[in-house]
Amino acid sequence: MAEAHQAVAFQFTVTPEGLDFQLSREAVRQLYLAAVHSWKKRLVRAKNSFLTGVYPASPSSWMVVVAATAGSCYCQVDPSLGLIARIRHWLPHGEALPPPAQTAVSTVLFSTGAWLAAVLLFRRVLRLLLSYHGWMFEPHGHMSRSTRLWIVMSIRKPLLYSFQSSLPKLPVPPVKATIARYLESVRPLLDDDKYAEMEALAKEFQEQTAPRLQRYLRLKSWWTTNYVSDWWEEYVYLRGRSPIMVNSNYYAMVRGTPIQAARAANVVHAMILYRRRLDRGEIPPMMALGVVPMCSYQSERMFNTTRVPGKEADTLLHLADTKHLAVYHKGRYYKVWLYYGGQLLPPADLEMQFQRILDDPSPPQPGEERLAALTAGERVPWAEARARFFSRGPNKVALDAIERAAFFLTLDEEEHGQDPARPGCMDAYAKSLLHGRCYDRWFDKSFTLVVYKNGKVGANAEHSWADAPIVGHLWEFMLATDTFQLGYTEGGHCKGDPRTQLSPPQRLRWDLPPEAVAAIEASLRVARALAEDVDFCCFAFSTFGKGLIKRCRTSPDAFIQIALQLAHFRDKGRFCLTYEASMTRLFREGRTETVRSCTSESTAFVRSMFGSPQRSERQRLFKAAAEKHQQLYRLAMTGAGIDRHLFCLYLVSRYLGTQSPFLAKVLAEPWRLSTSQTPQQQLKMFDLNKFPDHVSSGGGFGPVADDGYGVSYIIAGENLITFHVSSKFSSPETVRGARGGAVGTPRAGGQRGGLSLQPLSVTWICVCPTDPCPLSIPRLHPPIRTHSHPADPCPSPKS
Repeated sequence: MAEAHQAVAFQFTVTPEGLDFQLSREAVRQLYLAAVHSWKKRLVRAKNSFLTGVYPASPSSWMVVVAATAGSCYCQVDPSLGLIARIRHWLPHGEALPPPAQTAVSTVLFSTGAWLAAVLLFRRVLRLLLSYHGWMFEPHGHMSRSTRLWIVMSIRKPLLYSFQSSLPKLPVPPVKATIARYLESVRPLLDDDKYAEMEALAKEFQEQTAPRLQRYLRLKSWWTTNYVSDWWEEYVYLRGRSPIMVNSNYYAMVRGTPIQAARAANVVHAMILYRRRLDRGEIPPMMALGVVPMCSYQSERMFNTTRVPGKEADTLLHLADTKHLAVYHKGRYYKVWLYYGGQLLPPADLEMQFQRILDDPSPPQPGEERLAALTAGERVPWAEARARFFSRGPNKVALDAIERAAFFLTLDEEEHGQDPARPGCMDAYAKSLLHGRCYDRWFDKSFTLVVYKNGKVGANAEHSWADAPIVGHLWEFMLATDTFQLGYTEGGHCKGDPRTQLSPPQRLRWDLPPEAVAAIEASLRVARALAEDVDFCCFAFSTFGKGLIKRCRTSPDAFIQIALQLAHFRDKGRFCLTYEASMTRLFREGRTETVRSCTSESTAFVRSMFGSPQRSERQRLFKAAAEKHQQLYRLAMTGAGIDRHLFCLYLVSRYLGTQSPFLAKVLAEPWRLSTSQTPQQQLKMFDLNKFPDHVSSGGGFGPVADDGYGVSYIIAGENLITFHVSSKFSSPETVRGARGGAVGTPRAGGQRGGLSLQPLSVTWICVCPTDPCPLSIPRLHPPIRTHSHPADPCPSPKS
């Protein structure tokens, strides 16, 4: 217990002679350095708060205003129109403040007031400019005058939160427009009778119930920063009582060095560097088109955050700062300090600490190995167990060490990653990151970093605190910093020499009674049943990518969404309600909105693939479907979506005790095809074309509906699209063949059924019966017949 003794600054014992004090100089020194570090961080935060509050002005601009005012007064030109003289009149006279000092003070006060007035004016202008979203609907390559003015006004380099108070609020759309767009979105999914029934319900709602609900919703939008986000976080995430593993959490994956401890050290060090830049506001805000800022609110809770279970609703615990990391390996929990002497540990020191954990032969304590299964099961049993067994004593101390850690690290015993010689290896990789063994990830932490035995890296992220692009931003920074800044020695170890005098990682101590172990096992059974029901197909498509799609003057995202509609129709013979996540971060505290990508235009194109229309007609249908999808995406990003508005109207109706058959029917509709694009190159830290081996494989999530699919894709570089497709074995709609085995065990080849994108990756491109291709896409191989055209057979065997 030497490390525990070193953590105590002084000890005392009672002797017959009195009190005997024993000071530890090293401990006192560490306390002093920690205090200095803490005060430096507070001063940096105060400075950044001031700079953010006066943006786009700066302290230097204040000095310019003061100097200009003083110069004008020296030349006997009064720019204040008599205000400086009035200020001088109210200042103390006589010896307390002689006339020259009165003039100087009054000049500074007037200049400061004028400068602050200019700051408020500029910020008002910024908000008006940012409220204009017409640039999003302009043709590609054109820029409006408002956008050009915005570029001129945003010359000075902003901090992360410089634009937060200038961002506009999310507007409440008119009910009439929302209902019209909703009816348009469900028209291709309903027959005439069902559509007439839905139309009648919508009309009744619009005329009788909606006006009252809309008034309350507008009132909420006036007194809250964002009328959706707080309710979305609470009711969609925190009030859910089902397991968050698979159902809510998502994952990300990437490659690396084969030495586990070294890779973990570099990655952890890079992430803490990111946290430091985050605390200081040194990370520039994300910009749409490189000029229009997006909300950075979600980044605040990336680190030092955990989800705390409750019986009715969970809560998020976020700390301003924490200096340690929680680590799991072979069923044991450790606390690893990230700082020594007020300084962040370099990667060599972290590698030594992680290697000490890997070399530790001690066994887990009773009940310790599967403890994290509590975070994977139902939320109510976890809340009850937490209150009963973890509210006092060593269990509370150990649990606090995990929940108050910067994040959670799992040093996994398995090996995963892409290997051409192992079919299904990426599927097993994805399942491991999504749920692992159901007890080796702390699913309540903001994110769990997973480093495998072969150095591959991934993460499992809790969803309530932020959306995937926020974690993606960290992921890109980590990948670039690990590879291009920190690097490794020729032997694969971290650069530098470790300090062997550092105290080893601290084992967390647990005292779990048999009742607690029984609660752990019960949660594990629930989690395993859920995990074993999840099927995954993860694959990379490299025949072409966004480069070729853009040369066809088509949005890559629209292209893939239309392909997904075709794939689903070929699989099921029908269309379904489709969810694509879009962001609303152009507004303050914005999160997501739904793009309903199954449209009348996309279904018309899909049906044309099974008929024999002229190639010009098929091309017209495709372009119409792509343009419609882009229009819906723009509307969602600019606050004119459908689903978040209806969701909030439904909550208002529940608060008021008002029954709405229309809203109940809308919110009961299942999303059988849930899709999302993983953002790429949010940070321009390296060129993907020059370093294609460092492309991220993206991430994925579980299916939203039990009889549906979850599809995540990442468009990386010019010639690569990686898909992550999830479904459930228990649904006959999405899988054929035998049920999967134990968690983490890949199935044998040939058992997968349901939605198949890999074979379709060729067939849905060759849409033309003759050359030239109407989409300007070259003929592909192998010789697969995509469709038959009796009246106009394809003369080319290559199609």
